[in-house]
Amino acid sequence: MKNIIIGTAGHIDHGKTTLIKALTNRETDRLKEEKKRGISIELGFTYFDLPSGRRAGIIDVPGHEKFVRHMLAGAGGMDIVMLVIAADEGVMPQTKEHLDILSVLNIKKGIIVITKASLVEEEWLQLIQEDIREKVKHTFLKDAKMLVVDSVSKKGIKELIDTIDQLTDETESRDIEAPTRMPIDRVFSITGFGTVVTGTLLEGKISLEDTLEILPDNVKVRIRNIQVHGEPVEAAYAGQRVAINLANVKKEEIERGYVLAQADAMETTMMIDARINVLRDGSRKLQNRDRVRLYHGSTEIFARVVLLEKEEMQPGDSGLVQFRLEESIAVKKGDRIVVRFYSPLTTVGGAVVVDSNPKKHKRFDEKIIQELLIKEKGTPEDVLEKHIERYSNQFPDVGFLAKLTAQQVEEVQKLVIGLKEKGRVLLLNNTIILHKKHYEEIKEKTLLLLSKYHQQNPLRLGMIKEEFKNKIVPKNAGKSGDALLELLQRDKLVKVFEKYIAAYDFEISFNPTQLEIKSKIEAAYLKEPYATPKIEDVIKSISYKRQEIDQVLETMLGRELIKINSEIILHEKAYLKAKAMLIEHINKKDSISLAEFRDLLNSSRKYAVALLEYFDNIRLTKRLEDKRVLH
Repeated sequence: MKNIIIGTAGHIDHGKTTLIKALTNRETDRLKEEKKRGISIELGFTYFDLPSGRRAGIIDVPGHEKFVRHMLAGAGGMDIVMLVIAADEGVMPQTKEHLDILSVLNIKKGIIVITKASLVEEEWLQLIQEDIREKVKHTFLKDAKMLVVDSVSKKGIKELIDTIDQLTDETESRDIEAPTRMPIDRVFSITGFGTVVTGTLLEGKISLEDTLEILPDNVKVRIRNIQVHGEPVEAAYAGQRVAINLANVKKEEIERGYVLAQADAMETTMMIDARINVLRDGSRKLQNRDRVRLYHGSTEIFARVVLLEKEEMQPGDSGLVQFRLEESIAVKKGDRIVVRFYSPLTTVGGAVVVDSNPKKHKRFDEKIIQELLIKEKGTPEDVLEKHIERYSNQFPDVGFLAKLTAQQVEEVQKLVIGLKEKGRVLLLNNTIILHKKHYEEIKEKTLLLLSKYHQQNPLRLGMIKEEFKNKIVPKNAGKSGDALLELLQRDKLVKVFEKYIAAYDFEISFNPTQLEIKSKIEAAYLKEPYATPKIEDVIKSISYKRQEIDQVLETMLGRELIKINSEIILHEKAYLKAKAMLIEHINKKDSISLAEFRDLLNSSRKYAVALLEYFDNIRLTKRLEDKRVLH
């Protein structure tokens, strides 16, 4: 069944709390001071059953200008609002301010309720109604139903209930499949139970024993008990007022404004990119670097506003901005934020989140502005692609992108598959997502890096693989670094052999002197192929500079020369011959002994042992007692 939250708004002493009592027979003022002074100071909560059978939650907000912050804490969860206006006073300052706030929060459904009708004459009542219509003609309430009620006699209350019921049919259901998110508006403790928080569940669902997370402090908590409208339940769903008993956290660790969210599903931020719409009838312009107050969910936070595309913003203007926050916060794309001047406390307008985790931007950067316009108006695929493009240098996976965008992993996976099929992204190891542009940058960087390396080291086989990966691949890439190398090989940019990486078309080219040195080294190792000299003796036998000999030797090792162990080096021809003789013998006899292999080589026990151990290490053979068999 659809879950609906109905809220009140309006000037102080216009009868909001009395109206709710007439609707529900319940009192929402719970504080002693509220009862003593006869005004609402804090948010009040209750519920009532509609004729259709739906149970609607109700939020009663304070109307005094000093408590606008409290009103904002409740307004974000409303689906339908009752704008309450007293017949004897009409539209007042807080009526106007509350209406502005509701408009920028994009609340779409509402009813204008004129209270205290018995205090005025019919002629005056008609004038009030005309005035109200004039005042709301540029707002979401321009076509709203206007009802006249008397909360004491309950005149008009039934019609109001029927109108609310009708509007609930037209109200969109909240998304119960999205990651769980509930701004916390009350925190208290109950003896024997511990910490309890309340709020309006904006998205997702909460079940008993779920492990959720308190943001922005990233504290994991367990759901011990759940109540909806004072009744214990197994689960709560988006659109319900919820009280939750938490395990693993103390009351002192939570504040109003914190968010209860699905674990690891949202990233906190110190910056927000947004589009701000300045109120058309505002009294002040907004200037770059103005200090402002942001109201999101149930939190108030201070920020500096950086105007990205304008020098200043006049009433009625709209533009892209970056909020640089003084504390971290958890938001997601599309969230609505009320923006107020730091001082005096008047409403600037409303902002819509475009990017919840941006980098710091320079002003008037056309590339940044175009990217934000895509994130603002583009399809979900377009928006995700921009995030992948931005974070490709970190080798992001689906989990990272889901947390960044506050979406479920399954939704992000679907979008990634679509982008891959269109050739806009590619996958490494089926987990890491790279943007095509970033891969092109990697290819360009690879060519430049290896070209420079080969120029400086023309006789080396290539760059050490780990050195190459350290320069191209982020440290956290893990096995995805190897997958990237495979992709570069497939695209014929590099060739990989043993521990070296070279440009695909690179070949070692010896000059005449180097060719002569190479020939002398080969001759030394082929003279007695299984009784080879020590490397120092070979170097001493060649009458060239040590540096030139070392360069040629380094190039030959791993190619023409095979290092069997720390003492023995064989020429590649001798190594391949020994390997072939070994395999042929085992294929005929099923195994080979040390003595048999020594005789095959016509060599000493030392060389036979070294080669057999080498073959064991490369898993060509394995030892069974005193014999070797093929692995």
